Amino acid sequence: MRAILVTGRSLGQGLGLELGKFSDTYFRSATTCEMNPEDMGKLKVEAGELVRISTNHGSVTVRAIKALEELPQGIVFIPYGPWINLVVRPETHGTGMPSFKGIEVEVEAEKTREALRVKDVVGQG
Repeated sequence: MRAILVTGRSLGQGLGLELGKFSDTYFRSATTCEMNPEDMGKLKVEAGELVRISTNHGSVTVRAIKALEELPQGIVFIPYGPWINLVVRPETHGTGMPSFKGIEVEVEAEKTREALRVKDVVGQG
């Protein structure tokens, strides 16, 4: 399924940062993909199951959940974190910060890989 990825801060991600990037709270939050329930149905993915998010720059496995707020079909949200860096374009346009909004992605059900722990993600960078 083609979708548009939007990233940003989340309450869980912020709490996880307070506890440390190696904490389970941070891992659970930053590896969560909020999706529209109808999109989850199209992919035959239940809440808590894994999806693979892919771009021309890479892919990442994250856990799908029903969006906590209203989210239009075709839009997915993943909090900032090392995992999202695997799929965003590294170009910073001279700002030192890559674009984290409006990223075209492919989303598919993932049955073979688990979400990587932060130490493994950083090792891929």
